[in-house]
Amino acid sequence: MSNEIHFSNNHRDLCVEHGTGAGFQFEFSCGRCYDTWRSPFEPFRAGQVAGWVSKGVGAAWSMFGNGATRGVSAAADGVAGASFGNQKDAAFSRAIENAEGHFNRCPRCTGYACGRCWNAGQGLCLTCSPDTAAEAQAAQRRGLNDMVTQRAYDAGQRDGATYDASARRQLVCPQCQTETRGGAFCHGCGHRLAQSTACGSCNGDLPAGAAFCPTCGTRA
Repeated sequence: MSNEIHFSNNHRDLCVEHGTGAGFQFEFSCGRCYDTWRSPFEPFRAGQVAGWVSKGVGAAWSMFGNGATRGVSAAADGVAGASFGNQKDAAFSRAIENAEGHFNRCPRCTGYACGRCWNAGQGLCLTCSPDTAAEAQAAQRRGLNDMVTQRAYDAGQRDGATYDASARRQLVCPQCQTETRGGAFCHGCGHRLAQSTACGSCNGDLPAGAAFCPTCGTRA
């Protein structure tokens, strides 16, 4: 077993100590794409036996209520527990040996990469040594998007030359609180919004909310 492979941050312990499904299994993940690989399941025989004993003890207890049956179950669990730690360590060592065939350790970032995230020609992961063809295609797309963004920005600036930036606009109707998006009338209740401060006929000042010009009588 290689001493370099530790998988301290990218493995998950799936071992089960007790019960009929007791056994050893570990899940390893790629540090780049996070795809996982699981080691083959190794049964923990002592734990499985203890599980079957517990099932039998449970059945006997329900039938006879004999306290001795509980002692048998506890003894079986104790025997299983005494050997679980050592067997788990051995199983983990075997799982790491097996995982070496599925992951590569990048010497630059020290992360573990699966075969699909590994640049074999460079001996580095694809994060540290990206695929040249893929990077070229991505750069072309970025260039296209940047140019389109710039052209759209320029078009917006041209449209902005005719936009009346000084006109008053109400974004929320004061009558029904509907968002108006700067319209002349509220599309929720029809209330007239952002009335002009000057009369269109005589240019006299219009009080807020005026329906008619107080100077010439023209409807506001």
